[in-house]
Amino acid sequence: MSYLWVKAFHIIFVASWFAGLFYLPRVFVNLAMVPSDSHAERERLLLMARKLYRFMMVLMVPAFVLGLVLWLYFGIGKGDGWMHAKLTLVAGVLVYQEFCRRVLKDFENSANKRSHKWFRVFNEITVLLFIAIVVLVVVKPF
Repeated sequence: MSYLWVKAFHIIFVASWFAGLFYLPRVFVNLAMVPSDSHAERERLLLMARKLYRFMMVLMVPAFVLGLVLWLYFGIGKGDGWMHAKLTLVAGVLVYQEFCRRVLKDFENSANKRSHKWFRVFNEITVLLFIAIVVLVVVKPF
């Protein structure tokens, strides 16, 4: 029975973590569109982005730990190709999150050079990663 609890909470934390990953780039879209003379709007959006990033980091830790428990303790996917592909994509998600941190720093330092259109496309990367990870876990194609 503990396996099902670990699995359920892993899914809950992963979905919550990804909710932040879906939304943070939307905040970047809005930040990129803020007129240079709108300091209050910029500061409000930066505050939202900072809080959202911290919240994502908090959610990522139990998602990661519970995933390790499923893999190492319960043996889920050990030696399976789909798990290797999933772990590669999870590494991609971590790289994406680190890139978001750097983008946030650029906005904080007024050093962003990207347009809101670029961030709209950037936002879709997490959707593709999420779809690929879910398909690998559910379908286990290899």
